[in-house]
Amino acid sequence: MTLLAVERIKLFTTRSPLWCTLMALAVTIGFAALIAGVDNENPVTIASTQFGYNFGLVVVMVMAALAITTEYRFSTIRATFQAVPNRSAVLAAKTGVVALFAGVVGLVTAFGSVLISKAIKPSADLAINTAFEWRAVAGVGLVYAIAAVIAVAVGSLVRHSAGAISLLLIWNMLVESLISLIPKVGDDIQRWMPFYVANRFLTGDPDVTNRPIGEGPPPSESLLSPWWALAYFAGIALAFLITAMVVANKRDA
Repeated sequence: MTLLAVERIKLFTTRSPLWCTLMALAVTIGFAALIAGVDNENPVTIASTQFGYNFGLVVVMVMAALAITTEYRFSTIRATFQAVPNRSAVLAAKTGVVALFAGVVGLVTAFGSVLISKAIKPSADLAINTAFEWRAVAGVGLVYAIAAVIAVAVGSLVRHSAGAISLLLIWNMLVESLISLIPKVGDDIQRWMPFYVANRFLTGDPDVTNRPIGEGPPPSESLLSPWWALAYFAGIALAFLITAMVVANKRDA
C-alpha cells in the first residue's frame, strides 16, 4: 500500500498527467461535439459519439510512458530502487496506479462524449441499453487502462521519452494500419495486432438495431469474440510488463 501511495503522489505532483488528461478530454469530447453539431445527414449514435476514441488513446499512452521515462530522465528511479530493492514491485505499483488513472480518464471521455452529443442533439437516441452499447462506451475505460500498461512497459524498456512515445505512436497509428498492405499475409497478420484486436472489443457484435459503427472506433475483422479480444489485448500487455520487470532487474538503473 505504501508503494501505491508513493506512485500516486508521483503521478499527481507532475504536470504531464494533468495536461495529458485535459488534452484527452478536449480531443475526444470535442470530436463528439463536432460530429453531433456538424453532421446533419447521419443520425448521432452511440458509436459516432466515440469518434475521437483513438486520439484520446494516443494521449493516454503518452501520459503513461512519461510516468516512467521521466523518472529515468531525472534519475529519480535510482532513489526509488534503493529504497525498495524489489524492482518488480515498484513497476507493478506504478503500472497499477497509472492504469487505474488511465481507465478513469477513458470512462470520463467516453461518457462525456455521449453527454455532450445528447446536449447538442436532444432528439438523438443515445440510451445505453445493449451489450454492444455498454462495451462501446464503458469498454473505453478498459482499453485505455490496458494500453497504459503497454505504454509503461515500453517506457521502462526504452527509458527515453522521445523514443518510447515515438515507438508507441508509430505502432498504433501506422504499423497496424500499413501491415495489411503486405501481399498475401498482411490481412492475416493485422487480425492479430493488439490495438486492432482491442477495437474488436469495442465494435464487435453490434446491437440488433444494426446501427453503423463506421464513425466510431475503426471496425475490426479480428477472429476473436469481443471479450476474448479484450483478454488477448490484456495478455499482450501482461507479456510486455513481465518483460519490462525482467529487464529492469537485470540492468542498472
